[in-house]
Amino acid sequence: MLMRRFERDACITGIGQSAIGRRLGRAAIDLTTEACLAAIADAGLGRTDVDGLVTYPGGDAALTLGYGGPPPEAVQDALRLDLNWYEGAAHLPGQLGALVAACLAVSGGLARNVLVYRTVTESTAQGAAGRARVLPGGDRPVAGINYWTAPYGAVSAVNWLAQLAARHFHVHGTTREQLGALAINQRANAALNPAAPLREPIGMPDYLAARMISTPLCLLDCDLPVDGSTALVVSHVDRAADTPGPSVYVEAVGTALRGRPSFDQYADLTSMAAAGAAEHLWRRSELKPADVRLAQLYDGFSILALVWLEALGFCGPGEGGAFIGDGSRIALTGELPVNTAGGQLSGGRLHGYGHLHEACVQLRGAAGARQVPGNPGVAVVSNGGGPVAGCMVLTSERP
Repeated sequence: MLMRRFERDACITGIGQSAIGRRLGRAAIDLTTEACLAAIADAGLGRTDVDGLVTYPGGDAALTLGYGGPPPEAVQDALRLDLNWYEGAAHLPGQLGALVAACLAVSGGLARNVLVYRTVTESTAQGAAGRARVLPGGDRPVAGINYWTAPYGAVSAVNWLAQLAARHFHVHGTTREQLGALAINQRANAALNPAAPLREPIGMPDYLAARMISTPLCLLDCDLPVDGSTALVVSHVDRAADTPGPSVYVEAVGTALRGRPSFDQYADLTSMAAAGAAEHLWRRSELKPADVRLAQLYDGFSILALVWLEALGFCGPGEGGAFIGDGSRIALTGELPVNTAGGQLSGGRLHGYGHLHEACVQLRGAAGARQVPGNPGVAVVSNGGGPVAGCMVLTSERP
């Protein structure tokens, strides 16, 4: 028997994005207000109609590294909002936990129109020094998981997830060519997305020749640091019929945290926390994986999208590589289109919110040249990799 689903009280009524690009040199609050004002207008609202505000992660420390945008109080002040509810917290079921919190606030009567935003300025923060500028070491403190991994030179998530990829290759026979097919497909999708930073087509020779970063993951397996902001308005479902454009409905969310919250101590090292979140998701919906026509899967690294395919039940454990195959099954015209705006590998690391924005655009039928044929109707969005994860099902109509 299904438990009460707060999700069904909420819908996404507005979406907006700022400019997205490499080293834009713009302040995080500038990008954030651009995206937020676009989302508010898209929802057919004014600033006085917004009474809730939430972000991830929402801390000043993350802002200094370009990883997190301005905290809620800064955005509240910049937009002169009068709020009944606000929140910003890093410890959520992955990045999309902020949207889950917004749905809870609407369902619980704390607010009627909640502005959700996620801002990154990682590209500008890194500058000419690149990734090394924001990694532990030198004048950067070592904390958390890095306390145990930094002595071995494993200071980046690519090092930790390369272990998952290597284990998946060893146990299940997954190949670099299968990961390559995913990256190539996403670049082809990005070529149809005017906002994507990387639009030049790539082929398998390009992928196989790319610089190795942490075996078996190469440069083209890694997402692209960018600057940009994404915002959404989550409203009570009774507003759905009054919006200028189509609303998107939140069918169900998966937020479970099971097993050890660790990159290297998870029980099945070919899997991750996605398994618990996905199982929780399907328990909260009458829909099944076979009903999904569009998948926006978190791809901080290519291996994560592959593992999400397995966790969400689109194929069996260990079958992700074979499911991807030559890429035709996950192409725009395939059985299950994946990361239709280019994902984070080619569209930029917006920490899951680019996926969320693209799912809404596709469900509205507004994706232009990259629109999935017909009405996708049902989309799944996932976020996170390693020790934390979350996912949700969105629909163009209320089932």
